[in-house]
Amino acid sequence: MAYDDNNIFAKILRGEIPCKKVYEDEHTLAFHDINPQAPVHVLVIPKGAYVSMDDFSAKASATEQAAFVRAIGQVALQLGIVDSGYRVLANHGRDGHQEVPHLHMHVFGGRDLGPMIGRPRS
Repeated sequence: MAYDDNNIFAKILRGEIPCKKVYEDEHTLAFHDINPQAPVHVLVIPKGAYVSMDDFSAKASATEQAAFVRAIGQVALQLGIVDSGYRVLANHGRDGHQEVPHLHMHVFGGRDLGPMIGRPRS
């Protein structure tokens, strides 16, 4: 999957589309998902043009990588879900059902999230 400069997250980063910001630093932006799947559902994105975690880990600087991981922890802390627990999820590619070709982590919390993946059917 190639990076598309016109994806929705690129437009948010350029200020063309508004977002409900939760956290921002020099390298990352976190904002509420417009279609939340849990009481807390925030997206954390790097500000650079990275499609996936493998792309990000290969091309991003150590500073960008540290900021991204730190931002996820800051979001969980800021939104009060550290003690009760939370889930971090990234979808990549067709089989992972990635919808936007810009690396993003979903941070879910605020309720019991249940098992991560259902058991395969026989």
